[in-house]
Amino acid sequence: MTSMVTPPSKLQTSSAKFLPGDVNADATSLAGRDGTDVIKTDPYLEPHRDYFKNRFSMFKKWVSNIEKYEGGIAKFSSSYKSFGLHAGPDGISYREWAPGAAKASLVGDFNNWDVNANPMTKDEFGVWQCYVPNKPDGSLPIEHGSKVKITMVAADTNERIYRLPAWSDYVVQDLSVSPAYEALFYNPPERYSFKHPRPVPPKDLRIYEAHVGISTPEPRVGTYAEFARNVLPRIKDLGYNAVQLMAIMEHPYYASFGYQVSSFFAPSSRYGPPDDLKQLIDEAHGMGIVVFLDVVHSHACNNVEDGLNQFDGTDACYFHEGGRGRHDLWNSRLFNYQNYEVTRFLLSNLRYWIDEFGFDGFRFDGVTSMMYKHHGIAYGFSGDYNEYFTGNADDEAIVYLMLANYMCHRLYPGFVTIAEDVSGMPGLCCPAEDGGVGFDYRLSMAIPDMWIKLLKE
Repeated sequence: MTSMVTPPSKLQTSSAKFLPGDVNADATSLAGRDGTDVIKTDPYLEPHRDYFKNRFSMFKKWVSNIEKYEGGIAKFSSSYKSFGLHAGPDGISYREWAPGAAKASLVGDFNNWDVNANPMTKDEFGVWQCYVPNKPDGSLPIEHGSKVKITMVAADTNERIYRLPAWSDYVVQDLSVSPAYEALFYNPPERYSFKHPRPVPPKDLRIYEAHVGISTPEPRVGTYAEFARNVLPRIKDLGYNAVQLMAIMEHPYYASFGYQVSSFFAPSSRYGPPDDLKQLIDEAHGMGIVVFLDVVHSHACNNVEDGLNQFDGTDACYFHEGGRGRHDLWNSRLFNYQNYEVTRFLLSNLRYWIDEFGFDGFRFDGVTSMMYKHHGIAYGFSGDYNEYFTGNADDEAIVYLMLANYMCHRLYPGFVTIAEDVSGMPGLCCPAEDGGVGFDYRLSMAIPDMWIKLLKE
């Protein structure tokens, strides 16, 4: 297990950081609670008391284990600071979780793609790492913008495979060469410095949902810079105080509207470099507008070469093996939320977007698909509580959502989380500490879907 750094700063400050709330004694805050407080808000939940107790017990066990082995959820979710590629004063470190690999090495332009130049060592948890020292002249061994990959030998098949680092923070696509993405080492000589105070999300949210790529009047892909210059002032003039950005996490298939993510830590390079997104968010804050991110943790792109699918040569790794790890309608992979390193990856992903880019809230996409074993496919919810708590619920996924909400609200007071849910799950917006799922708001897509149905039929 690894030990990370405690997060900095405060909710309203001149930097892009929130001041974390009470980051210590995570398990202590849950002592004496059994998850049944949610029943006080809805007596009709009483017949399902045992269900809530069992689910909350799973949640408490996660919090307790994270505190025991990682020093708390704040340190656990800061893993983006140590996994992936990081430049230091004496060289560049690289860490990656790939338990199914027998061998691994870091390759790229910097070592002429020599698989023997920078071998990695594996620990007992399946985490590989290596360190590339500076050049003799003291300069970094990998230049900004250089292509990098991890190459592995799959233990099961002895096949050599090449993958983009799972924690890549910048990937690009050159369609004149290939539709597949390439990972670049992103280390510009100057990083964007946030200039404006970070506003506290207001209670009377008026949210403008936007897609940077389709925000221009011309038939082309728009940019972060254009959005900041041309669209943000109009959003402010219209009276909105929040903007929700879609399709930010990198996705190979543009027509998916960002819902087939391949690189979870990389802002889409279609719209410009990561620092341009930081400037967009900073300028929104300067206008008093908070910025929400459309988070896709419900599934992942099916791509192998430039996604997480079969990352270490196995069918599992980040996902469930076999049918449980595949979404039949979306042709995508489904995360194994029970896995310790998958949870580290996803919670760290949330922290990364908050700490590094300054997002003020998340809208979690596809929550209905996550919360049920049937993923809502061909299932009509009538409102009968037995539909939710008597075998249909995917408690592993729900507990992950409880952890995500618990972390966001505990570390960042005032942070907003929104669930896109069409099922009407009871307790969805009750605090995780009370036995609910922990969201602040539900975006009920069933209402606009019904309007569409009425208009069409």
